[in-house]
Amino acid sequence: MCQHQPACPPADSADHDAARLMAHHPEQGWSLLCNGVLLFEDTGELLPDGKVINPNRPQRGDQVVTAA
Repeated sequence: MCQHQPACPPADSADHDAARLMAHHPEQGWSLLCNGVLLFEDTGELLPDGKVINPNRPQRGDQVVTAA
């Protein structure tokens, strides 16, 4: 799918988010990467094989610790 040199990381690699944008639709909340990955503004992802990567949201009770 990718015609870039060097080629973008494939959808099944750990760094698949580093692929170039092919389509960006912020008004709809999604972007398509060169490797076929759909990124959603809530940080969820849909891989070309149909695998869903859930949004990366803090869990209840998680607290941000700041230095005093």
